[in-house]
Amino acid sequence: AFDGFEPERIARYMPAKVDKLLQNDGIIRHRGKIEATIGNARAWLDIMEKSDGFSPYLWDFVGGVPEQNKWKKMSEVPASTPMSEAMSKSLKSKGFKFCGPTIVYAFAQAVGMVNDHMIGCPRHKACAKLAMK
Repeated sequence: AFDGFEPERIARYMPAKVDKLLQNDGIIRHRGKIEATIGNARAWLDIMEKSDGFSPYLWDFVGGVPEQNKWKKMSEVPASTPMSEAMSKSLKSKGFKFCGPTIVYAFAQAVGMVNDHMIGCPRHKACAKLAMK
């Protein structure tokens, strides 16, 4: 539906493509989210053009090194942090949509910018070792 998620193609979507996507029952048919995807592609391209790239831009929020948390129980894990709030604010200032601090923090967890495995979890130590390489 989204052309292989190629930002260069998505950024050029016109209203007719949005209307077509709104008829696609294989995706979430929400005009705001579809339009945000187009705007986010444009914002991503802008960052790529004006900086060293998107990855370095994001990793700057954690100083280039994954944060190593030492949670003992799930109730200690925050939904957002000052880092995710700063990243969210920066992304929004660059034109991104649907990137609040909670979703940004979940993204940071998913891509390994934040190690939020419980200290008793076997993956905690393994992820911490990966961060030292």
